[in-house]
Amino acid sequence: MTGFVITPPDTPALAIAGSDQTFPLRRVFCVGRNYASHAREMGSDPDREPPFFFTKPADAVVPASGTLPYPPATKELHHEVELVVALKEGGANIAPEQALGMVWGYAVGLDLTRRDLQAVAKKDGRPWDMSKGFDASAPCSPLQPVSCTDHPQAGRIWLEVNGQLKQEGNLNEMIWPVADVIAYLSRFVTLAPGDLIFTGTPAGVDALNPGDHVRGGVDGVATFELAIGGQ
Repeated sequence: MTGFVITPPDTPALAIAGSDQTFPLRRVFCVGRNYASHAREMGSDPDREPPFFFTKPADAVVPASGTLPYPPATKELHHEVELVVALKEGGANIAPEQALGMVWGYAVGLDLTRRDLQAVAKKDGRPWDMSKGFDASAPCSPLQPVSCTDHPQAGRIWLEVNGQLKQEGNLNEMIWPVADVIAYLSRFVTLAPGDLIFTGTPAGVDALNPGDHVRGGVDGVATFELAIGGQ
């Protein structure tokens, strides 16, 4: 083999809480409308729809801290706080009862969305990529290993903007719990170590503006705090 014609890019990675090691990232999958309250606010019937998935680039994952740039090409940036699952093992057609054994740890992330671009894409039947997969669109807290969190089945998930509570729910309100999400997704793709799964958001998604201060978390897992920079 003659080698690469350009220098290979660095491997995207996520920090691990309390460690100088990092978790290498392979792919990022996101579950759409996995809380009934959010599905209803987006105009869907949560009792009829199976889970659907979209992806973000692995290098869209950035620390959920400091100041994030307000992305270009949008005037309607929305927050979606989510429990994030990191896989240490993978496979295809995984049984739900085996799925949690493949989890390395958990974090809390934001699925940032250019809602105006998404609305146009939905209307025109076009892909969501530019509304979901832009730079720094997946800020995430450091990972907590399962040994610290166990597998959270319930717990408050919340987000505040400038001290005002915007999103609040409970993990036990997921339409498809984590084990089912992993199993269902593995019917479509072969999962692998390094894959992240954003597991959906509760109701209350709203716009973020330059200068906003954002706090969020999942009780028993992690919290984060960041600011939104200027355009």
